[in-house]
Amino acid sequence: MLHSVQQVDHGSKSIEYKLSFADRKTLGIKVLPDGLVSVIAPIDANLIDINNKIKLKANWILKQQAFFCSYKPNTPTRKFVNGETHLYLGKQYKLQIIEDTINEIKIYRGAMIIKSKKTNPEYLEKKLNEWYKEKAILYFEELLNSSLEKFNKFKIEKPILEIRLMQKRWGSCTKSGKIILNTELIKAPKGSIGYVIIHELCHLIHHNHNKDFYNLQNRLSPDWKKWKEKLEQTLS
Repeated sequence: MLHSVQQVDHGSKSIEYKLSFADRKTLGIKVLPDGLVSVIAPIDANLIDINNKIKLKANWILKQQAFFCSYKPNTPTRKFVNGETHLYLGKQYKLQIIEDTINEIKIYRGAMIIKSKKTNPEYLEKKLNEWYKEKAILYFEELLNSSLEKFNKFKIEKPILEIRLMQKRWGSCTKSGKIILNTELIKAPKGSIGYVIIHELCHLIHHNHNKDFYNLQNRLSPDWKKWKEKLEQTLS
């Protein structure tokens, strides 16, 4: 399918979109998770009419882009030195680096203590990321199991859970039903992690962010907006 990149102005903002044509009767507009706008138009549609329809949907498009943007991780760069604060389950801990013959990371009295044979930042970053991943595997799995109880009436099978670093999203649900969670979520408040998991589980029922999706999310997680806001505040 051939496509071109077009642009329309809406007030002080511009909306760039990828336009393609297909054998269909109506104009299809979709905002993708990375913020890109995809437009599929009928073969006989002209550009002026297409742009006019894009302008009519401009507020919705910008709202969707803002939603996906807020859902992206934006954690600051760390130097891995003594006294630097690091997050775990929504709380700040001061890094305490101790050169030792053993390798160990633990939380104790407001400190994140790293005992390590090597104390260079690159090595400490690697060990801390491994620790975060271990904690994420245990906690996300536990929270997924408890969250699934809210979906009993839908009789869905437990999805495969994958945990890995992602640059643009906190979580996703694939068409095959696998849920992927960003390792960085382990730094967020517990309620925010729960919000993301419920959000992705809702996609097993409704794949798109339509009215039915939000009705379900509101019913199963009435305070999701609060936890979404806390997620943005904590990891931004």
